[in-house]
Amino acid sequence: MINVIQTSIPGAVIIEPRVFGDSRGYFFESWNERDFDAAVRPVHWVQDNESKSSYGVIRGLHFQTGRFAQSKLVRVVYGRVLDVAVDIRRGSPTFGRYVSCELSGDNHRQFFIPRGFAHGFSVLSREAVFQYHCDNFYEPSAEGAIAWNDPALGIDWGLPASDIILSDKDKRHPLLADAPELFDYSIDYYAI
Repeated sequence: MINVIQTSIPGAVIIEPRVFGDSRGYFFESWNERDFDAAVRPVHWVQDNESKSSYGVIRGLHFQTGRFAQSKLVRVVYGRVLDVAVDIRRGSPTFGRYVSCELSGDNHRQFFIPRGFAHGFSVLSREAVFQYHCDNFYEPSAEGAIAWNDPALGIDWGLPASDIILSDKDKRHPLLADAPELFDYSIDYYAI
């Protein structure tokens, strides 16, 4: 049984599993296809990823385009991050808006990012171990990204500017207005 928390952008939802705890520790189902499909949408996961990052790291804002578009179901197993999803579907009533939530090894929350969104996160703890379910395989030729610090997005990453650590690649992404390929709101990227 899961609790689904709607965000201000339809489709991007926060999921809280039912956690059973006692003096020994805790137990919860981190994934249940029947519950997820009924509460969110049917998704066929094909790839799991895991990353470990230090405090101050920002990863993002990443996506895959066209028929390689990905949904992601993300969670933190250790540490604490601010997770961000940006609607990059041209024509969407929420185009260019973002939603964020804190994910941690303590709150056990998960965040579902649908196809048509850019995704990123910032590490707020000393380090964090982050896991991703993906519903499409990684395809290098379909990589897309937008700038983490695009002023039009106005994302507060929860970090002082002096503490932010970026990969060389993430320092060079275009602003949303200059991104060469995004998504079209009128296309169902689950059907292509």
